[in-house]
Amino acid sequence: NMISAITNRGALAFMVFEGKFNNAVFIDFLKRMLRQATRKIYLIVDGHPVHRSVAVRNFVEENAERLRLIRLPGYSPELNPDELLNQDVKTNAMGKSRPTNKAEMIDSVRRHLHRRQKQPHVIRNLFQEKHVRYAA
Repeated sequence: NMISAITNRGALAFMVFEGKFNNAVFIDFLKRMLRQATRKIYLIVDGHPVHRSVAVRNFVEENAERLRLIRLPGYSPELNPDELLNQDVKTNAMGKSRPTNKAEMIDSVRRHLHRRQKQPHVIRNLFQEKHVRYAA
């Protein structure tokens, strides 16, 4: 599994993990982002149950001076800029390499995302799609 966050300035944070996406995984990702951030983080999230959980809500409240979650309306993945990165990974990391096992797949995804971190212009361009321009 993969979790990621992108900025309209071209930055990309990601975490590839095995197992289920749960409160602990999301909070760990948020902690990593907070350690690296120099400014307040405004994170656009979908309606996934983890994003709405009590544990996450408490964590966000404890870090309100540095973190705010902005929830998208239900059933609106087209409004989530990060979904465009997910499509990029599926097309350009998975679709071109055709890994034969889980280890190859994880390696392929990580390599692709590391490459994208060095290509901020590609990440910035994701925000030019008409449904996500609001976040640019």
